[in-house]
Amino acid sequence: MSKVWKTLIIDDEQLARQRLKRLLKPYDELDIIGEAANGADGLEQIQALQPDLIFLDIEMPVLNGFEMLAKLDKQPKVVFTTAYDQYAIKAFEEDSIDYLLKPVEAERLEKTIKKLHQTQQSAPLPLEALMKQLLVKKDIKTLTVKIGDRILLIKLDDILFIGAEDKYVFLHTADGKKHLTDFTISSLEDKLPGQFLRIHRGTIINTDQIKEIRKGFNGALVFYLNHTDAKVTSSRSNGDMLRDRFGI
Repeated sequence: MSKVWKTLIIDDEQLARQRLKRLLKPYDELDIIGEAANGADGLEQIQALQPDLIFLDIEMPVLNGFEMLAKLDKQPKVVFTTAYDQYAIKAFEEDSIDYLLKPVEAERLEKTIKKLHQTQQSAPLPLEALMKQLLVKKDIKTLTVKIGDRILLIKLDDILFIGAEDKYVFLHTADGKKHLTDFTISSLEDKLPGQFLRIHRGTIINTDQIKEIRKGFNGALVFYLNHTDAKVTSSRSNGDMLRDRFGI
């Protein structure tokens, strides 16, 4: 009797999850035991349900696919479902981990299922190699913010700084508003282009919006930003790096 794979689908796009479930329905050897809409939810479900196989998106809010995998003590077999270009993914195509480019096609999925039949154990995931190949910073111009049924596009140029408050992360913009986002500080640090600089565990600033820098206590630096009286302070541990960065 062939192995039955307890399977979990983790993707922040509801339509993508529905499409994949529909395409997987003919395969009796895959038992879909659940789905998750972000990496944090996926992590909880993996720990609770102990799936053999996960179909995993890479770019997701809260925790991206790689951040989630890095937190696992025991890793199931992974099939990535991603919109990344296939040439970037060639780096791990020959490993026992498979990938599916969105939108997932039935013919390509069939090849994945055949590959699953050829293995009974999960191969170790070369996380560092994958992150170098795939977690490149995109040339993005906006970040999305959900407000009820609306989705706002916040231009990067309008963001003064990004700050963590308790368990929440806010985008502070030039018009004096702050917008709650689903992203973590770490995922935004990976996602954002070079003018955004992490100066503290819970703070990223837009260096294009700095109007003045002053010395703070114990080697910290205080940044005053355009369009506002607000100021943000670096951590002491980042002081030397920041002084080198700004030549002060």
